[in-house]
Amino acid sequence: MNRRLINLILILLLLALAIWVDLPSNPGIKIGSFERSLKTVLGLDLQGGMEVILSVPEGIAVTQQNLQDAAQILENRSNALGVDEVVYQTAGERIIVGQYPGESNAENIIAKIKETGQLEFADFGDVRIPEGTVVETDYGKTTTTPETAPTTEITPDTQATPGIEPTTTPEVTETATVYHTVLTGANLKSVGVVRGELNTYSIAIEFDEEGSAILKEWTTNNLNKILGIVLDKTVISSPSVSNVIPDGQAEITGSFDSESSNALAVQLRYGSLPIPLDIEQIRVIGPTLGSDSLDKSLIAGLIGFAIVMLFMAIYYRLPGVIADLAIIFYAAITFAIFKAVPITLTLPGIAGFLLSTGAALDANILIFERLKEELRNGRTMRQAIDLAWRRAWPSIRDSNIAALITAAILFWFGSTFGASFVKGFAVTLALGVGVSLFTAFNVTRNLLGLVVEKISDPEKRPELFGL
Repeated sequence: MNRRLINLILILLLLALAIWVDLPSNPGIKIGSFERSLKTVLGLDLQGGMEVILSVPEGIAVTQQNLQDAAQILENRSNALGVDEVVYQTAGERIIVGQYPGESNAENIIAKIKETGQLEFADFGDVRIPEGTVVETDYGKTTTTPETAPTTEITPDTQATPGIEPTTTPEVTETATVYHTVLTGANLKSVGVVRGELNTYSIAIEFDEEGSAILKEWTTNNLNKILGIVLDKTVISSPSVSNVIPDGQAEITGSFDSESSNALAVQLRYGSLPIPLDIEQIRVIGPTLGSDSLDKSLIAGLIGFAIVMLFMAIYYRLPGVIADLAIIFYAAITFAIFKAVPITLTLPGIAGFLLSTGAALDANILIFERLKEELRNGRTMRQAIDLAWRRAWPSIRDSNIAALITAAILFWFGSTFGASFVKGFAVTLALGVGVSLFTAFNVTRNLLGLVVEKISDPEKRPELFGL
């Protein structure tokens, strides 16, 4: 009894937390640098947005791996820059399709992400070049141009003027500096933001084996020199080298705050695309259809829930009412997980959630049927409850494992173009199945045990259990 009371208190606390997360007016969570808005994220089919079709220009050799890598980089870069829940997928041999839920004008974002994004670490010598400066490097040139300092070439102008002795007029010609590229983004292994004491920030970077060897040699010979970070020939940072870097792990320090450090980390992490891309089509999807679909889905879901709960209460009586309470708990917990992760809700995703509700009820029905069988066989109520859970478990386990395997297969093949909705269905189904197992074996069992404890001679009241 005491154990059941403790479990009930924990269940009620978890329910209270889930209800708080589910509230539409929830302000979100902010603990130090961690921040989560806890808003409901709707997909393109529910809130409208924009669909963009990108293609590899003719004449550019491309492999399927290049195309998939580019799609992944574009998706990561877009989401990291604040355009949440963007999805990019490949189509055929040269096409990438991007979806921007909630966006009505993303031309500035498209202009940013369609660039090749060549990331270089260049030798600036002793010169700290300001951010935003366009520079010239020797990367990609057929012959390596050595780094040169700006020089001034004077060409005499000896044109004669009548009555005046020829004079020399200096004509100044500037020769641009070409900086040597030490490393490129291809050698970058990982990037992360590190928060230090007194709310200071830095960027931790790590290079692969080849890059580590190059960096060790260069830093050994160039202590206190500037290793500039250049993206698309534009300087984004000019850090100096204060120590030899022997293992390819370094830290970029400076006057960073949370926003600037994360912005630089994004540029480093997603700065290099393997192929150039052109915009073929931009299609705006209005929110009217999505809003109508969402309203109808919610109404259908509520009607389905009401019918199922009414059936459970009528057919199984007391256990059915307890199962209804467990289903409400299940719905609150599952929706809270959707908001906390967050999971993008689409129409197929909502269908997966509703289907997992059936899995939750299926577990309760199996348990209650076993309970009725044990009571008919003359078991006491406590024995019947324990045996019902124990003997129903193999069937519940096998059916839910089959559902999880199916969800995994759907998610795996859902990466194919045109099947992105399948991934949302698979994710919500898998999460719902997991939560349904928890509610069946913790919420329903504890609530039923507590209620039965309060009934005197429950074996003499079979009508309460649908017998």
